[in-house]
Amino acid sequence: MVRRKRIVKDPICSFKAYGPLLLNGTWQTVKLAVLSLVLAFVLGLLGAAAKLSKNRLSNGVGTVYTTLMCGVPDLVLMLMLLLFYSIQIWLNNLTDMLGWDQIDIDPFVAGVAVLGFIYGAYFTETFRGVLLAVPRGQLESGTACGMTGWQVFSRIMFPQMMRFALPGIGNNWQVMVKATALVDHRSRGRGQGFAGRGQRHAAVLLHPFAGAIYLVITTVSNFVLMYLEKRYPTGIRKADL
Repeated sequence: MVRRKRIVKDPICSFKAYGPLLLNGTWQTVKLAVLSLVLAFVLGLLGAAAKLSKNRLSNGVGTVYTTLMCGVPDLVLMLMLLLFYSIQIWLNNLTDMLGWDQIDIDPFVAGVAVLGFIYGAYFTETFRGVLLAVPRGQLESGTACGMTGWQVFSRIMFPQMMRFALPGIGNNWQVMVKATALVDHRSRGRGQGFAGRGQRHAAVLLHPFAGAIYLVITTVSNFVLMYLEKRYPTGIRKADL
């Protein structure tokens, strides 16, 4: 009589065992992506203003920033900034030289800073293009009507800029969400998120639920972006084809 081998269910594939870890990782991922988006958005506006500036120094700084960030692979930049040549190492060397106590940078904050800094370059190019797309005559008309610089930006430039920029912003956001998986677990709270310890870390990263969670996040983002793309062109007549 042939005995059948008993199949033991691998606990790694059990959602019951790893559900809380995955849910916590989902929250960490969304938080990391949103905060990085805010930072990248601000850096993108500043970078676009610098590249459009007539000041040679500002234009040069903006050009160098976008060239380096867009020309070097994201993973290489993350490894350089988070691990080998990280700000934490520079800060430790500085405090040692000055004889101060060591100052530890929060790993999650470091992850937000690195992602925001990298993708700020992509937002710079997006905003530079849309700023050039807004008719100059409308801005001059707002100034002639007595509007302040802020009023011209908030009432004339920004609404039109967002209408042109939404497709690029959506694309950058989707890529940024997926890039959160590249951030080392040491930069995300010492094991928080999808990170575990030892073999657990690799097992959870390869867990099919992790891919499904990213798919849900990007799918929901698509619906939100579709709504915004319909919202901002309100009142704009579409060209007859």
